[in-house]
Amino acid sequence: MRKRNLISFSLSQDILLSLAASLVSILIIRWISEPIPGFTVLVLKWLAAAALGTVPGILISGCSRDVKKYATVRSIARVMAAILIKEAVLVVTLIIGLVRFPQMLQYLLIMLLDFLLTGGALSYLRVASRLLSGHAPNPSQMASRKTALVAGTDEIALNLASELEKEGYDVVGLLSKRPEMNGRVIRDYVVYACRTDEDLEKLQWRFGGVDGVFFPRTVPEAKDAPGPGDTPGEHETVQQRDRMSYLGHMVKRGFDIALSGLLLLVFSPVIALCAIFIKREDGGPVLFVQERIGRGGKPFNIYKFRSMRTDAEASGTPALYSGDEDPRLTRTGRFLRAHHLDELPQLWNVLKGDMSFIGYRPERQFFIDQIKRYNARYDYLFQIRPGVTSYATLYNGYTDTMDKMLTRLDLDLYYLRNHTIWFDMKVLGLTFLSIVTGKKF
Repeated sequence: MRKRNLISFSLSQDILLSLAASLVSILIIRWISEPIPGFTVLVLKWLAAAALGTVPGILISGCSRDVKKYATVRSIARVMAAILIKEAVLVVTLIIGLVRFPQMLQYLLIMLLDFLLTGGALSYLRVASRLLSGHAPNPSQMASRKTALVAGTDEIALNLASELEKEGYDVVGLLSKRPEMNGRVIRDYVVYACRTDEDLEKLQWRFGGVDGVFFPRTVPEAKDAPGPGDTPGEHETVQQRDRMSYLGHMVKRGFDIALSGLLLLVFSPVIALCAIFIKREDGGPVLFVQERIGRGGKPFNIYKFRSMRTDAEASGTPALYSGDEDPRLTRTGRFLRAHHLDELPQLWNVLKGDMSFIGYRPERQFFIDQIKRYNARYDYLFQIRPGVTSYATLYNGYTDTMDKMLTRLDLDLYYLRNHTIWFDMKVLGLTFLSIVTGKKF
């Protein structure tokens, strides 16, 4: 059943992309040409001819059956076969005169444009899935990845750094008491001047965050290494700084505003239909409003389409979503969850500034308190806005156990100390690919 649904989704997606390419092609021809008489009728005929070529082309080539192997040579070959069948049908319609253009050059240009745009559109998801995702990381490996600072700059400290890297740590720098050493590079390790606890506190926010500070056994005799009492002891956590620059945050916020505003307009008919179906099913409220904790540790109201019964938490105790078989789901809600449509109202949260498209998934205070009993580093996430989607969601899915919550936190902290504009675009692209290919989070 799942595979059949994926194939149907891929089939409809390819048809829509192919028709969109044909529409853009004829609009470009109109833009670069003199006014074309009867252009509206011409567009309809062209799209009808494109549909006549696209549907049999995709069905005959079987390109939409490559769901699991979505970025293989075979899948690209099938896509090319589908395109050639479509273009052959379009050529026949042009030859017999079902679709006519005033000039011969327009015939040649539109065929060239349609071929290139259709090829790009149908190949995009298949190629992008490989370029964006590469080798999907193992969540447990990502969660266990640790960073470290080593106190000292002498040979003993450098040897310790080498040993730590062999054990799987990422040594991100060396610590020195001498200000003149700040910024120097020794064996590819950057040196940071650090004399007191306050200096180290500033360093952790300036830097990408570390999981431990390690001291060679001869630290008391080392002249440039922070001594006992100057810095935290071995393995003490000094986590995490938001890596993105101020300019990066400005660009990201501008992108959030522009895209959320556009999507609210584009999806307004879908939003209206969802609201109607939710209301008709049981007469309950359309929106699910819940307090979450966001940037700066401040609470805000998150908006979703209601997907569960109105008495889902009648006991008063917060309960986690347990998947598609959760008995609290309504019939409409199960459909909304399966297609991620319940998240659409969060576009308003993004536009308001409560959230971003990419961040960490915001939690209720009840669950944050439970998580912090095991890992107090959760507070570092409050440096950034929570997101509609996240790096952790891609690889850890919905969290219905404490183990998953703790794994998600480690992945969120990895995102925090590594995220850039490109990282965000990668997560956004992977999320889009996951949705259109029917992947469950």
